[in-house]
Amino acid sequence: MKYYLLGQDLWSIVRGAETTPPTDEENLKKWKVRCGKALYVLSISVEDEFLQRIKDLTTPKEAWDTLETLFTKKNDAKLQLLENELMSLRQGDMAVSQYFTKVKSICNEIAKLDPQNAISETRMRRIIIFGLNPKYNGIITAIRGWATKPTLIELESILANQEALDNQMSKVSINEEDKALFSKKGGRKEVQAAANSDSESKGPQRRQGWQKGQHKKGPEQRGGTQSRFRDYEEQKRHRRKDGLCYNCGKKGHYARDCWARKEEGNAVTLKQDENEEE
Repeated sequence: MKYYLLGQDLWSIVRGAETTPPTDEENLKKWKVRCGKALYVLSISVEDEFLQRIKDLTTPKEAWDTLETLFTKKNDAKLQLLENELMSLRQGDMAVSQYFTKVKSICNEIAKLDPQNAISETRMRRIIIFGLNPKYNGIITAIRGWATKPTLIELESILANQEALDNQMSKVSINEEDKALFSKKGGRKEVQAAANSDSESKGPQRRQGWQKGQHKKGPEQRGGTQSRFRDYEEQKRHRRKDGLCYNCGKKGHYARDCWARKEEGNAVTLKQDENEEE
């Protein structure tokens, strides 16, 4: 605001040698015109709550002094809030660059409100170090042993490089843990799949053996019985097809009328009779 008034040649009637009105009529008229311009600039530059305090004033000096008093009181409260925020600020989840930017921003606002007590770079560095996360304690201890202390830019660069290295190492460790977990799960799945495959392949064979009642028989017994049964069935089919007797294998009669069976039956009867006579 001050520089704008200086550029418009109005600062002299606000806080300079022309704050009091001239005595002659011609200069007084010009002075009032300039006062009107200065009051207009001041009124459009403040909020409504401050405008109500200066709207009835007649000179730019009175308006400026009133605004200065009001802003000083308000600035004191704001300044105290900024200082409290700065002293309680910690890095927490913020990245190094974000943390440095936050501290610098608060310090710049304090300097605007109180230019005579602006925060120096040395104090700003101490505030930043105090609020850093504990994982950077080793670097800070090493820096304190240096003959020449690093500037804020150098300190930010050192901490940012360490932060990038830590992030890279954490990603590598996470990838290794994922690989180990995946290999364990994969090994278990392969073993389980092999066991399931083995049981499935042996299951039907076992069930088939139990169903046929051959689980207690040896290979020779199972094979001999089956082969004889197949040969007998095959002979029956051939005889039925050719019209042969199932008993003697000749044509012209059935097995129930076969003479060979009757003769065999008579021979058996005779033998039984001889046994009874003895």
